[in-house]
Amino acid sequence: MRHTCLALLALCSAAAPVHAFSQEEVLTAAIRTGWQTDTGAHMAALHLTMAPGWKTYWRSPGDAGIPPVFNWSGSENLRAVRFHWPRPHVFTLNGLRTVGYKNDLVLPMEVIPADPSQPVRLRAQVELGVCDDICIPASLSLDSLIAGPGAPDPAIDAALADQPISARQAGLGGIGCAVEPIDDGLRITATMDLPQGGRDETVIFESGLSDVWVSEASASRQGGILTASAEMVPPQGTPFALDRSGVTVTVISDRKAVEIRGCPAP
Repeated sequence: MRHTCLALLALCSAAAPVHAFSQEEVLTAAIRTGWQTDTGAHMAALHLTMAPGWKTYWRSPGDAGIPPVFNWSGSENLRAVRFHWPRPHVFTLNGLRTVGYKNDLVLPMEVIPADPSQPVRLRAQVELGVCDDICIPASLSLDSLIAGPGAPDPAIDAALADQPISARQAGLGGIGCAVEPIDDGLRITATMDLPQGGRDETVIFESGLSDVWVSEASASRQGGILTASAEMVPPQGTPFALDRSGVTVTVISDRKAVEIRGCPAP
C-alpha cells in the first residue's frame, strides 16, 4: 500500500548514518503500574524515554511514520487495554509530515482485568519506530505485575491531562462531512465550525478501519470555519461504504489538539 512505500522510502532516503545506532542507545521502556480505578481497571502507562532529539509515533503517524503495534497475547487475567493518547506533535523532515512524540512519552493505558479481584500479569510485545536523522525499528518485551490499589502517579496524571480536548470543550458549533467516490476509494471533506485554537493547524482523519490508507489532509480556514479534505483507500482499491460514526477528526495546533468523533453528513 502507498503509506507503507512512503514509510520505507523515508527510512531508506535518510542520510547515511555515521554511526549505526542500537536500540539500547536511543530507547528505554518501562511500564508504570499506576493505580486501580473505581471500575476495577488499572490506570497504568507505557513510559518511553528516547535519546535527545529522537522521536516515536502516534497511533496515526503520517505517511512517513511507523505506527506502534502492541501484542498482549502473553498476558494473564487481561480482558482489554484502552489507550489514552496524549496530545501529539507534528514534525516535518525532508518535506514529509509525521505525527508523534519527542524525547519522552508517557502513554496511559487503562488495563481491564478479566477478574478484578486478581492481579494482571501484563506482558507486551511492542513494535515501533524511533527516528532522528535516521530511523530504526525497535522491538520491546515488557513484563509487569499489576495488582492492588497502587498509588497516584504524577507522570500518568500529567499525560492524562494533556490529552486532546473534546469537540464540546473546543466550542465546536458543528461538523459536516461530504464523501465522494474516487477511482481507488473515496474523498472525505469536513467542514467544521470550530474556533481557532492556535497556529499551524494540522487536520488528521482516521477512518476507524485498520486496513484503510488515509492521505495527508489539506486544510484551510476562513474565520471560524475550518475545511479539510483527505483520500481514503482500502486494500481492494475501489470505492467503499464508510461508517461515518467510526471516523475521527483530530485538529492539532501549536497550543492544543481537538478530537472530534463521528463525521455526519452535511
